Amino acid sequence: MSDSILDRVPVVGGLGYVEAVRRLPSRFRARLQAEPENRYFPHAIAVTVEGEKVGYVAPEVARGYYAGMRDSGPVDCPGRRGARSDHETSGVELLLDFGEVTQPVE
Repeated sequence: MSDSILDRVPVVGGLGYVEAVRRLPSRFRARLQAEPENRYFPHAIAVTVEGEKVGYVAPEVARGYYAGMRDSGPVDCPGRRGARSDHETSGVELLLDFGEVTQPVE
C-alpha cells in the first residue's frame, strides 16, 4: 500500500447519510460529482455509491478538484470503510482512493 495521502481521502458528512453508509460493503466503487448548487459549501463534491449519496469529499481536498469535476463531469474511484481506529479518532467511516482521479491543475 502506498503512503500517499491521496490513498486515504476522507468522506465527510456521513452522519447525515448514516443509513446508506451502514449498507455499504467493506470496499466499493464511488462516484464523485461537483455539486454547484450546494449553498453551504461552494466547492462541494458529492460522493455517491450506486446512486445513493453517502457524504462529501473532505473540503480541504475538494477545493483542488472541484473545478475540474465541475467542467468535465463525474469521476469514479475506489472507496473503502475506514478502520475502527479511523472512526474512533476522527469520526471518519469512509475513505476514498484518489490514485485514479486526475490531478488538479494548479
